[in-house]
Amino acid sequence: MSAGKVRPGGNRGATRLKIRARAEDPMRAYDALPPELRDWIAHAARPWSPRSCLRLWRRALAEEGCTERARARLDRAEAAMLARDSGLA
Repeated sequence: MSAGKVRPGGNRGATRLKIRARAEDPMRAYDALPPELRDWIAHAARPWSPRSCLRLWRRALAEEGCTERARARLDRAEAAMLARDSGLA
């Protein structure tokens, strides 16, 4: 499939982004996330994998020092991902 084609993504909706297989139970991974991160994922515009979100969250917390700024950083990452998926970036 060419890079410009949109694939149906099941519950992910139509996306140009790469779809990856998971080796873990996504619900178990989601349940193990910190409450603040679970809340962010629950309100995200598109589904995120718990694993990738946790990696971003830990990095943002370490660099930003507080959950509010870490959450704002996740918002910016999501906006960049949405822009890339829509072809704007």
